[in-house]
Amino acid sequence: MVSGRAYGIDAAAHRGALAAGAITIAVLACGVDHPYPAGHADLFADVAAQGLVVSEWPPGRHPARLRFLVRNRTIAALTCGTVVVEAGERSGALNTARNAAELGRPLMAVPGPVTSAQSAGCHRIIRNWGVTCVTRADDIIEMLSPLGAPDAPTPPGGPASAPAGLTLSRDELDPDSARVLDALPARGGAGTSTIAAEAGVDLDTVLRCLGLLAGCGFIERCDRGWRLRKPGG
Repeated sequence: MVSGRAYGIDAAAHRGALAAGAITIAVLACGVDHPYPAGHADLFADVAAQGLVVSEWPPGRHPARLRFLVRNRTIAALTCGTVVVEAGERSGALNTARNAAELGRPLMAVPGPVTSAQSAGCHRIIRNWGVTCVTRADDIIEMLSPLGAPDAPTPPGGPASAPAGLTLSRDELDPDSARVLDALPARGGAGTSTIAAEAGVDLDTVLRCLGLLAGCGFIERCDRGWRLRKPGG
């Protein structure tokens, strides 16, 4: 279990992993010698003893806003899937989620009360990004298991692949997905921003469509971003 050792859900996840005897990794927005937040000094020691504490920053560096964004990217990169449990509309967890999606990791969210501001971000990415809604550990295990989660990437707005058994022809694609598919170059690859500009859609829309197109086998990841998938590839 990988998280950021922050107050709230992060701390609960670390403690849950420790209690279960599982390995947990804390990714910091500062040097590993800096106990931040200070109230988690004991948790820091427990994670270091039973798991791993990592940072992209050298010892002596204090936390800063940019470093939290870098930390979120690192958290996303170290995991095989990301679960957003509580996220407000401007939550850093949504930044982690976007990084995870752009890296091709399965993306999940736990819903909360519709009246809770702490769940507004989760509800938005479930609604607008097509993120998989999970409510129990078995849901997550299914998403991350070899049989439950295909290898296709998961951009915001699209599951890691199309649901099992879903096949679509080009003529059956929705208008946005058809435009995004047409925007991909005939040869080579293109990044999401380039595809969005060429297709004339916003970034959230292009990411949702890329997830569907990847799941249906039209496109695949490449070094430059996305490319058309060769027949039989």
